[in-house]
Amino acid sequence: MDLTPVMVTTLGGALSATLGVLVGGAVTRRVQERHWLRDRQLLAYQELFAQYSRFMMALRRAHLDRRGVDVDWASWSAALTAASLVAPLEVAQALDQFAKAVAVFLGRVATRDPATNPVDEKGLTEASRPAAEAHLALLNTIRRSLGRTLGDMPFFLGGTLGDQPEGFADQGKTVA
Repeated sequence: MDLTPVMVTTLGGALSATLGVLVGGAVTRRVQERHWLRDRQLLAYQELFAQYSRFMMALRRAHLDRRGVDVDWASWSAALTAASLVAPLEVAQALDQFAKAVAVFLGRVATRDPATNPVDEKGLTEASRPAAEAHLALLNTIRRSLGRTLGDMPFFLGGTLGDQPEGFADQGKTVA
């Protein structure tokens, strides 16, 4: 009795099973790594936006109330760095534009003493526009990076942008 066909079939089955386990393990690991990265991205982006909101609101309130303010710039810098570590290239580029726009706001507002030389409501709103536009562009870039089904936000939510002129929120669509 020739055992060759039985041996070939047995070895072929064992090889197929082993290959299936290896491929399945690689695919599972890849999916887990993607989930881990997405979770880290979401946490980093949430912290970045939380830090942005904190200092923007603190500076706005300080100037409007004519009182001193203490901003934790180290936390802002750490949040920006953490977000850039896990961001895909498109998001990292939008982060850079956002940071530059925030720097414009800080140059106009954070350099003035809110107790002795405050910026008024109109000045705060004008100074915050570039940051608000870059914030919306970054938000939409992040949304696109997380999945095409989310779509772009056509309007501002949260943040500290004061009164907006008619149609200003629509302008944010072209920034992204």
